[in-house]
Amino acid sequence: MSSRGADRKIDYIEFNVADIARSKAFYGSAFGWTFTDYGPQYCEFQDGRLTGGFTTTAPVRAEGGPLIILFADELEEILARVEAAGGNVVQPIFDFPGGRRFHFTDPDGYELAVWSDR
Repeated sequence: MSSRGADRKIDYIEFNVADIARSKAFYGSAFGWTFTDYGPQYCEFQDGRLTGGFTTTAPVRAEGGPLIILFADELEEILARVEAAGGNVVQPIFDFPGGRRFHFTDPDGYELAVWSDR
């Protein structure tokens, strides 16, 4: 039985990572995510809106797949936080219809983007 309102909606995102502590440090520092550990091979994250997990039970699959895009009110501030946390900006801030965004890779090589409507 599904949760009311959750049918056919994205419910969870899971990253295969090399080092859970490193992933927690990066996403906690850059985005303020919180974490719940479930043993040495799994950690759940919460970003205040969506829940997901980090696992070391499978190889890192940083290439391919969908692009995960986060939202930020202050794009330049988040870009600085991503860099300070150890992320690598692979596409600087650019304009697109409806806003601006940048792309970065995390310590495991996953490419994500952050956008803003400002």
